[in-house]
Amino acid sequence: MEYQTQCKEIRCPIQFVLGIVGSKWAILILRELFSGSRRTHEFLDALPGISTKTLTARLRELESYGLVDRKVFPEVPPRVEYSLTAKGLEIQPLMMSLKQLGEQWLEQESCDCPMDPDALVGSKSVSV
Repeated sequence: MEYQTQCKEIRCPIQFVLGIVGSKWAILILRELFSGSRRTHEFLDALPGISTKTLTARLRELESYGLVDRKVFPEVPPRVEYSLTAKGLEIQPLMMSLKQLGEQWLEQESCDCPMDPDALVGSKSVSV
């Protein structure tokens, strides 16, 4: 419900997108998911400094916006995996542009980043 209210109140598309993915950890969580499904401990290993509480809050936000899917497996103890939805994959071109700009600004040829085209999940990689 809050999502629909936010949609009606925001007039600027940039402000709208940044409201969804602009929190401190959201972009980095999405970056990790471009390599495939992840479990909570995998995020915690890949994102030093994020707390379990913050990770859970960001994942729930991204799930509420339809970018991330949460799958609970009926096991003991329960296993939960997170993956990108089709809507979440739509941010791939923007993420690739951010990666390329970062490499340019850092004057690097490449980085160890899940956004490398060969490592991306989905039907096809994006070249920008």
